Amino acid sequence: VSMNYTTVVEFVLLGLANSRHLEITLFLVLVIAYFLILLGNFSVISITLVNNFLQTPMYYFLRNFALLEITFTSTFMPSTLYSLLTEKKTISLPGCFLQMMFFYCLGTCTLFHMAVMSLDRYVAICHPLHYTAIMNPRFCLQLILSCWAVSFLLMFPPTIMTVQLPFCGPNVMNHFYCDASLLLQLSCTDTGLIEELMFVILIIILPGTLIVTAVSYGCIIVTIMQIPSSAGRRKAFSTCSAHLIVVMVFYSTCIYRYIRPTQRGGQDSDKVLSLFFSVLTQMLNPYIYSLRNKQVKQALKESILKFSGS
Repeated sequence: VSMNYTTVVEFVLLGLANSRHLEITLFLVLVIAYFLILLGNFSVISITLVNNFLQTPMYYFLRNFALLEITFTSTFMPSTLYSLLTEKKTISLPGCFLQMMFFYCLGTCTLFHMAVMSLDRYVAICHPLHYTAIMNPRFCLQLILSCWAVSFLLMFPPTIMTVQLPFCGPNVMNHFYCDASLLLQLSCTDTGLIEELMFVILIIILPGTLIVTAVSYGCIIVTIMQIPSSAGRRKAFSTCSAHLIVVMVFYSTCIYRYIRPTQRGGQDSDKVLSLFFSVLTQMLNPYIYSLRNKQVKQALKESILKFSGS
């Protein structure tokens, strides 16, 4: 597309609030949330790296998942906090496109990674005798690389097509990050093909990974029901129910936000939904998946005692 047709040089993100008092309040809340996300995930990464008894496939996946969550949240949280603090609402075209690309690529990778972790738990609980043979280091690495590669391959084409669109104004988005559906609304040309392509990709990704996750946890629950000890069943159900709550919140908000009859966003409710799957679940994940684990808590306790002693 000729640059002569692209008159917009920046976009205006209306953000999360329309009053200064509310902006300051949200800034404090999101600063705490971002700190907890970084603290929880960096703790998971460091603990699983330094402790020899945590060098298993499960913790390998959790460590990579923690790294993914840090990068995903950092695509929009620093700019959102800066906007709330300084009231600067604008973002350049290149910055907007980069944010959109990494947000969707890393968000897609999160979905694939959650499916992979559910498969790992399925093999560990339902086929424990074959777990080590199936989840060998080479296969685990292939799964992780596949998550990253497939995510970028799926989201790269619609992103490139969006970047090439002309934007002639208006340039205002009612969101706190560069949302693809809102960007398409601001283009001054037909975007039907891109919208259809993105809808098909999302239909493949969201229900597809959800089915894998749901079937895996379904098989896990069936296996748990066969545990003779009631205390063992309660403990296993406690862990699984916590995982399932996070999965349900993440998927339900994502599906309603991106796969619904009316695709065009821009409502305040869209921002609330985005906060749920991009901030709330990211804040809960390290504590639900990792830091509640008995081995991780023991490793954390030993690390703190060692650090205090030194």
